[in-house]
Amino acid sequence: MNQLQFVATILERDVLRYTPAGVPIVSATLSHSSQQVEAGVERLVEFEMAALAAGEISGRFSRAELGAVHQFTGFVAKKNRSSKALVFHIIDFSAAA
Repeated sequence: MNQLQFVATILERDVLRYTPAGVPIVSATLSHSSQQVEAGVERLVEFEMAALAAGEISGRFSRAELGAVHQFTGFVAKKNRSSKALVFHIIDFSAAA
């Protein structure tokens, strides 16, 4: 299974664009920071992740407030066929509590 869920802020976001097939898409960078327990020791986990929202969700994502905290659900895939870089594909998101 390839499913990822985490809380993050929208750090940067490009404008809504369309693929050659006419699918709306928005690229972004998400930023996460949390305390996690690993091997019984607390550690600070911080990362930025490239993300994109395609299709129906892209419109709502393009209007989401920059800097606001959201819970994201999606999956990870290679940026393109020949790349080793990963991109988080947003399936859904909601305001974090």
